[in-house]
Parts: sequence; C-alpha cells; structure tokens
Amino acid sequence: MGLTEKQIDNSIIDIVNEEKNIFNRSVSVQDVNHIPENPPIENPTNWMRVKDVICIYTDLIGSTTLSATRRTTTIAKVYRLFTQTITNIFHKMESPYIDIKGDGVFALFNYDQVYRSFVSAVHVKTYIEEEFLPLVKTILTEEEKGIGAHIGIDQKTVLVRKMGLKMVGRTDRQNEVWAGKPVNMASKLASLSKNGELYVSDRYYNSISSDYARYCCTCSEKTSLWNEIALNDSKFDFEKAYILKSKWCSTHGKEYADILLGLD
Repeated sequence: MGLTEKQIDNSIIDIVNEEKNIFNRSVSVQDVNHIPENPPIENPTNWMRVKDVICIYTDLIGSTTLSATRRTTTIAKVYRLFTQTITNIFHKMESPYIDIKGDGVFALFNYDQVYRSFVSAVHVKTYIEEEFLPLVKTILTEEEKGIGAHIGIDQKTVLVRKMGLKMVGRTDRQNEVWAGKPVNMASKLASLSKNGELYVSDRYYNSISSDYARYCCTCSEKTSLWNEIALNDSKFDFEKAYILKSKWCSTHGKEYADILLGLD
C-alpha cells in the first residue's frame, strides 16, 4: 500500500513521506501556564501544553438564509458589523488569542482570566441584542430576521503549535493549531444556543463562582441568572451546561463588570 509515482507526482509523494516520518517520531511537550505569544513552529514535534484555556466561540445565526437572499454588498456590511466589532471587543478585553472562522470569532483567555472572559462574553451578548440586531433588522426582510448570534464557552487544557508554511508570497501560510477540547466544545455549545442565550460548560461555570456572575443585580430580588441543563449527548465530554439569558443591566451593568474584572 502507499502512493506510487505512476499514481501521483513525486513532489506530492515527497511531501507525504516527510510528514509520515514526523508522524513516527516522539512528540515533546512543554508545559506553560499562559497562552504563548510565539508557539513553536521550527521543530515539527514540539508542542506547548497550556492549562485550563478558556474559549469563547460566537458565530452568526441565519447567515445561510442571508447569503441566499441578499446582495453581496449587504452581506459584507452585516459580516463586517458582526465580526469586526466582536473581534475588537475581545481585543479590548485583552484576549491573548483571537481567530476568525468564516462568519464567527473565537477568543482564548488564560486560566486566570475567568472573570475577564465572562465579562467579555456578556459584553458581546449585550452588543448583539442592543446594537447589532436592531441595526441590521432595519435592512432585512421578514424571512431574514431570524439572524442573531450563537455564543458558547468551555475551559480545558490544550496543546498548541504553529503549523503550515512560513513566508510564501504575500502572506504566511501558517496558523496556530489548538489540539484539545475547548474550541471544539465551545463551538458545539454555541450551536445549541438560540438568540439571546449564552451556553457554558459546567467546568467553566464552576470557575465563575462570584455572586456577581451568578445572581441578578439589586434591580430585583436575588435570583440565579443561570439555568442548568443535562446534555445527554456523547459529543460533549461533560454532562451539564448552563444557560445565561441576561445581558448587562442598564443601571448596574458597568458596575458589575468592573467588580468582576477586579476579581481575576
């Protein structure tokens, strides 16, 4: 078995053989506490292991319908408003790593940024409900008004390195690869969410134990902001998730956000 020169060009066979040789070598792992600025790339078997990385994953609900019914220029405006604003919010909130995937954005935070990540997610959720949706719905048809945002969060240890090619033409053909659960699980949690909902894994929920993250503000009686659900789904490596439907209170939102940011 294997590729032959009569089947495929030798240059492709060389590429495959080189990677097969690397596959058969042992992997070395360096443990680090924080998301690295420069993950390894030179040595193909070197990886970094980062403990308890938090991933916030958000993408656009209704983008397929929008793409099927709208002019490209309108789609471009909506995508820009959604993706660029959320990217800038995560950057402002000091996410060490942000990536854009199609019509979605995911941001990574360190284990000691649990409340900063929570505040970031609620900032995004509040922006979507207060600004993004009212604005874009002024230019959409009734069929398209199911647009909104999925948001999910998970937290777990990951391996990271850069893969790809360095300096080819006008841009590097390389990017970080995050081998582990958080990005995948956050994405799957996000896919469960409806507009106005934030889904988080139980392991992330257990990290945000402050009452300022768990309970409503003094505008009403002290009640839990979260609903617990059983997932009963083998694609998740945890059994429970929690759903937040609230956004920042118009009276106490900034006060609570500032308090939470001071807890990290």
